[in-house]
Amino acid sequence: MITHTMLVSFTDTLSDSDLDQFISDIEKSMRDTGVVETFSAQHHIPVPGEEAIPAFIATAVLQFGVADRDALVALFAAPGAGEVIHKWQARHPYKVAWVNHQTTA
Repeated sequence: MITHTMLVSFTDTLSDSDLDQFISDIEKSMRDTGVVETFSAQHHIPVPGEEAIPAFIATAVLQFGVADRDALVALFAAPGAGEVIHKWQARHPYKVAWVNHQTTA
C-alpha cells in the first residue's frame, strides 16, 4: 500500500465548518477516481507560540491509501481535483506539502 499524505496550510484562519467542507470536497474528488482504499483527515492542534516558529505549519493533514504506483498516478490525475483546488484557492488561499510513502496495510 502507498499512502499519499497531504499537509494543507491555509493562509488565513478558517472556520471548522469551512475546513471540514474543504476536506470533504478533496475526499470526494479523490474517491471518484475509484482507487482510494483508505482515507483519513485531521485538523491541526495548535500550541501557544507555534506561529513564531519558522516552519510550515499545516491546518490539516489528509491521507489517502492506494494499492500501488499505478493507483497513485490515477489519484494525481483525479478529474475533479483541479476544480476543487481552484475553487478553494480563490476563496481561501493555501499551500500544500505532500509525501508519498510505502505503508503496511
